[in-house]
Amino acid sequence: MGIRILILLTLLCFHVSSIANAETPLTAVFIRDHQLWLKEGSQEIQLTKDRYIYSPKWSYDGRFIGYIDGDEKGEKSDLFIYDRKEKDSYQPYVRVVTSDFKWSPNKNQLAYTEQGILNVTNIQNGRPQGFENVSLGVSAFEWFPNGKEFIVSSQSNLLPTGWSPIPLYKIPVDANLAKDKIKPFFTIQTIVPDLFGIDADYFKWSSDGKWVSFLVVPTASWSMDSNTLSVLSSQGKYFQAVGKMLGFKDWFKWAPFANELAYISGEGRFFVENKHMTIAEIPTIKQQKEYTPKGFVDLDLEWYSKDLVIVARAKENKEWKVGPVPTMFTALYAINIRTGEQKQITSPGENELDEDPQVVGPYLTWFRKKAEQTKGDVLVKNTLTGQEYIWLKNVDYAPTFFTPKQSP
Repeated sequence: MGIRILILLTLLCFHVSSIANAETPLTAVFIRDHQLWLKEGSQEIQLTKDRYIYSPKWSYDGRFIGYIDGDEKGEKSDLFIYDRKEKDSYQPYVRVVTSDFKWSPNKNQLAYTEQGILNVTNIQNGRPQGFENVSLGVSAFEWFPNGKEFIVSSQSNLLPTGWSPIPLYKIPVDANLAKDKIKPFFTIQTIVPDLFGIDADYFKWSSDGKWVSFLVVPTASWSMDSNTLSVLSSQGKYFQAVGKMLGFKDWFKWAPFANELAYISGEGRFFVENKHMTIAEIPTIKQQKEYTPKGFVDLDLEWYSKDLVIVARAKENKEWKVGPVPTMFTALYAINIRTGEQKQITSPGENELDEDPQVVGPYLTWFRKKAEQTKGDVLVKNTLTGQEYIWLKNVDYAPTFFTPKQSP
């Protein structure tokens, strides 16, 4: 009888485990102990050894993972590609040194900058291999949604009369340094102090491809306290400054199905106050709306649906003036931007904080760590009202999930 009960319990545990795995069809790459790992469903696979990996990014179809092989001092930044089909890592050329690379939105082609030169990889035997020059003098770039062109910024120059305007260009993938193919797209006329900047970075396209958002970035010290979130129409005709914010690329995101931009507004480099989740309809004809209650700060955000925004929220700390910067103990909240209803959806334990919310279909994931530690766990809810559970343990930071790309 005891043996039968044990067998039944074993089968029940296996069944529950199978259901849990079936309910979590997530695929992600992550960093643990500086090495690149892959998790698909319940299986974890280590992809590198004895390296110092960061910045993993998925190709549009999920076959390839680009990543930087660096070092602890930040003196090395070699671009590698992991091929999931061939199960090996390789460099697309003899050596590629870069800190900024991006996959095409619709093919397995990789673009990267190296010492101000924008390059794109060729395709050999179905793999990104070799490269072609695209343009010189590039500061930042992003693919157009059609995968045929780039929007490119070039840093302004300091003249005796002050900083020059910031030029943006539209450059075809096959420009190959030909000046006649490089077309001016828009010139940002900077005005101190309302719109001051020497560069544009972190380009992001709206879901329909009609707008691109980015930060107008001032000089180094100034940018730590304030940058200008801006938008530009896809034809380069209509520009608008949206608001002031810090220079974190994950602090502004387009709605999944509308031309609405959520961002963490507020100036000042310290997180203790003046950080508010704000929604701007683009173009910003209507007044923007802030959703952060008085006495709190929001320090990250993610769209869950067309009506719901997830934020990482903490109590503000206006009493702090000097000494070590205090830890802001964030938990996740869901905000209905139509009704204004707000609800806390995670409850980290004592001395813990929840950050880096990410949404993959109906799943909400986030990174939970203790205040004095850098490593932490990745937790998942199958729905906002579901039970949270640990999906990854002891990782360096939040993972990068594979989500199939959809054409705008």
